[in-house]
Parts: sequence; C-alpha cells; structure tokens
Amino acid sequence: MPPPKKLDLVPDELRQRLSQLLQERGFGDIMEVTDELNSWLEERGEKLTIGKSAVGEFSKLLKSQRDAFAMAETLLSDLDIEGESNMHKVLMQMIATAAFQMMQGMSEKDQDFDPKSLANLSRMLKDLMQSAGMREKLREDERRRVSQEAREQAVDDIEQAATQLGMTKDTVQGIREQVLFGGKR
Repeated sequence: MPPPKKLDLVPDELRQRLSQLLQERGFGDIMEVTDELNSWLEERGEKLTIGKSAVGEFSKLLKSQRDAFAMAETLLSDLDIEGESNMHKVLMQMIATAAFQMMQGMSEKDQDFDPKSLANLSRMLKDLMQSAGMREKLREDERRRVSQEAREQAVDDIEQAATQLGMTKDTVQGIREQVLFGGKR
C-alpha cells in the first residue's frame, strides 16, 4: 500500500480552512495559499510542510467536485421524464471523461492501466445504458397507459351523450368499438 499523501496528514480543521481559502480565491493563488497553510501548520507546532503541487492537486479536486455537484443539482432540480434522458447523456459523458482522464493520467506517469478501475468504469457505463433502456420502456408504457385512459374516458363521455340523445345500445356499442379499436374487431 502506498504511503499516505502529505495533505492527508494535515489535521481536518486545517484541511477545512484550506478548502475554504481555496474556494474564496477561486481555486487560484496556489503559492500564497500554500504559504498560509504551512504557516498554520507551523503555528500549531506540526512538523510537516506541504508543497504547492499537493495544494494544486487538492485545489483541482475541490473544483472538480464543486462542478460535479453543481451539474448534478442543476440536472436534478427540474427533473422530468425528458430531463432524465438528458441526465443519462450527461452521466455517460462524465464516465467517458473520467475514463479518458484516468488513461491520460496513467500514461503521463508511465504506468500500466489498472484493470480493476477500467472494469469499474465499464460496468458503470453498462449499468447506465441498461438503466436508460429500462427508462425508455417505462416511458413508452406510461404513454400507452395515458393514451388508453384518455380513449376510455372519451368513450364514456360519448356513451353518456349517445344515451341521452336516445341512441340504441347497438349504436352506442358500435361507436365504442370504432373509437377504441378503430373498427378492427
């Protein structure tokens, strides 16, 4: 198991202050923020110094996390059946982006691909596609059900009107079959 990252050794309280400071500064000013973090550590008597690259990575992670939450919140805020379809598309793009970033990161570090990570991404994509298929089937079933209910309500209204106008049961039944089945019975 690899050793923990230095930033993971920073007390939670200081990591939270670091997160707050990075957000306030728009995830920039990495050198100044790193200096502030190291002065906080020194004030507390910690024998730990954090480099700007670690703070930069942490800043990127926080920004990505914030952007992902904002996107999810936007997508879910007015979710409807049509919106679900768009959400599936966005999720598929996010998974594809994550796979690309993982592969790019591995190649930059000249490392082999982690088969387990690739398998997990593939499984997520497969599950998402399967979910999209089920959603489409449910949507179509719901459309059919609503349409059938509307036809049946229309027939009930026609039957009531026909009966009030004095039409025979056979005439009313003929109208019913014509409306519900298009005369194909």
